[in-house]
Amino acid sequence: MIAIIKTYGLLLVNSMGNTLLLTFLSLIFAMIIGLIFALMNVGKNRFFNLIGTIYVDGVRGVPLIVLAYFTYFGLPIIIQSLGNPSFKLPALAAATIALSMNCGAYMAEIFRAGIEGVDKGQMEASRSLGLSYVKSMRLVVLPQAFRAMIPTIINQFIITLKDTSILSVIGFPELTNMGKTVMSNTFQPLQTWAVVGLMYMIVIVSLSRVAKRIEWRLNRGR
Repeated sequence: MIAIIKTYGLLLVNSMGNTLLLTFLSLIFAMIIGLIFALMNVGKNRFFNLIGTIYVDGVRGVPLIVLAYFTYFGLPIIIQSLGNPSFKLPALAAATIALSMNCGAYMAEIFRAGIEGVDKGQMEASRSLGLSYVKSMRLVVLPQAFRAMIPTIINQFIITLKDTSILSVIGFPELTNMGKTVMSNTFQPLQTWAVVGLMYMIVIVSLSRVAKRIEWRLNRGR
């Protein structure tokens, strides 16, 4: 194990950096996607409700690995057929799209639950003061909902980080993919995956502690 760390430690650390980069990018886009579809689901417009429900249920019903294959292999074929025969989608872009779509469906449910968890009287009071629905949602409801959702969002970040390992199937150089390379070079699967697992564990345990700390602070401040 020590020999693997000495020889491939830098490569593994760089691949962990790629993993964190992919996770951060995906979570940012997923939060935007999630907020849009959550607002569709909590609104009173049945058409938007239907769109939000189809997206959330549809994406959650498709395995991430299928989304990854479709994004990496399927999207370029579609774009090439539309008149751009030389189009290629980089692995990072394909991985970000697939992971953002997957995480966005779950974030939509997190946002929906957070918004619905805010007392309805808050919206009614802000509307009675003359604020529009959009301003009431932006200035009154969402800040309260987001405060309560922070621990859940961090937990979703942890889940997304672990899901990045699936993106090794499209060749993105994240930690699991690099682990496969190291294992094929060293022929030491036990030691290799022990190092990879330890790196994942250090990052995930650290994030879990951050989530618990934030949750404790929020509960204390109530």
